Amino acid sequence: MPERMSTGDLDAFDEAWEGIRNGLRRDLGARTFDHWLKPMRLAGFDAEPGLVRLELPSHFMTDWVNEHYSERLRFAWRAAMPAAHEIEIAAAASATRPALFVVGDEEAIAAEAVPGDGERSIGTPLEIRYTFGNFVTGAANEVAFNAARLIANASDTAAMFSALFIHAGTGLGKTHLLHAVGHEFLRQRPRARVLYMSAEKFMYEFISAMKEHDTIGFKQRLRSADLLLVDDVQFIVGKDATQEEFFHTINEIVGSGHRLVISADRPPHELGVADKRLASRLAGGLVTDLRAPDYAHRRRIVAHRLAEMPQAEMPEEVATFLAQRFAGSVRELEGALTRVVAYSLLSRRPIDLAFTHETLSDLLRHSQRKITIDEIQRSVCEHYGIRQTEMTSARRAREVARPRQVAMYLAKRLTPRSLPEIGRRFGGRDHTTVIHAIRRIEQLRREDSDIDSDVRTLLRKLED
Repeated sequence: MPERMSTGDLDAFDEAWEGIRNGLRRDLGARTFDHWLKPMRLAGFDAEPGLVRLELPSHFMTDWVNEHYSERLRFAWRAAMPAAHEIEIAAAASATRPALFVVGDEEAIAAEAVPGDGERSIGTPLEIRYTFGNFVTGAANEVAFNAARLIANASDTAAMFSALFIHAGTGLGKTHLLHAVGHEFLRQRPRARVLYMSAEKFMYEFISAMKEHDTIGFKQRLRSADLLLVDDVQFIVGKDATQEEFFHTINEIVGSGHRLVISADRPPHELGVADKRLASRLAGGLVTDLRAPDYAHRRRIVAHRLAEMPQAEMPEEVATFLAQRFAGSVRELEGALTRVVAYSLLSRRPIDLAFTHETLSDLLRHSQRKITIDEIQRSVCEHYGIRQTEMTSARRAREVARPRQVAMYLAKRLTPRSLPEIGRRFGGRDHTTVIHAIRRIEQLRREDSDIDSDVRTLLRKLED
């Protein structure tokens, strides 16, 4: 601590640190806390920028804590000590790089994670949050979820699929499922050897082993896994030597009756793998996908995450807004929710729509999907069962005039187009006609529940 700090200041920081440590141990569990966070010490506080400095005994632990727990630590310090605006997590000056981390039972972890034991790391720890219990299912992901549960089952019936290949776009949960498989497999077989790694890490470790003339050791360590989890395999496409080794690893794992789960951003036949043997092997097991969740599914995700935050008080309209606006990625949806809750707690401000817009202004600009007038017209016509030509026709019959007004109202609400531009897209109508349509639908939404329901349904459909 800086010399200028008084004994009272030191005591206050020590007391805050002890409270934070107790809270982390309670929230994360004794095993995770003892392994990753218990060795951390309070190294100092720079009063001018409000910087809390924390130290860990190894670079490996420092990297892991920075990646997985820095935000949690930052929020905890800000809540405990208003003067602590930021944190810095660094390795101690005497730190060495630990050699081996293989996910397994507690005794194995303790024995294998000792710095300086001379062996190379080939795996990455499982993320404690990513379990089957925290995965919210729906029509978009239930097949992949059930397949992952099956492959994680310790019984021999799961071996019938030989390998599980999960493909999905970014942020839809494939990494979550891989970690969940590992956790469940270890729960049923506590002394099993489970290896999780990204395809990039597989490539890096393989190249490093070749440079160090240790390819035999690399193969033995990797292929002895009871369960191998490889994430984002698309990154090894085009790397001939790595692909060759990966093919032989898959063959060895599957041939020995062990479990294999692979993820990618697209199905096997679209990866562009030149090696036909590898392409065939990747497609030879159970291939399943994760799709973007619909609105109802996203709403359940928000409700599930809020249930894990009992201190958060979020109005229904804000939860609905988040589910509507963040439609493309579960990760972005959860990140937006976490930010709103965290900022509310840290600033002691209640959550409402204005606060949410302010807090998420940058994300909302990024997530804004460009909806076209043509898309609005098609959706409205499908909803009311009329031809799209009626949007530009001169007919004034109520069965076509009302849908046309609804489409104008939605065009003004969902697009940046000016009133004259909207009028031109509806058969060259004057901007005053568009103004009348907007005001009429606004009035009817207040007075007619059927019209309000129609508009809400169309908004959800267009914003999904």
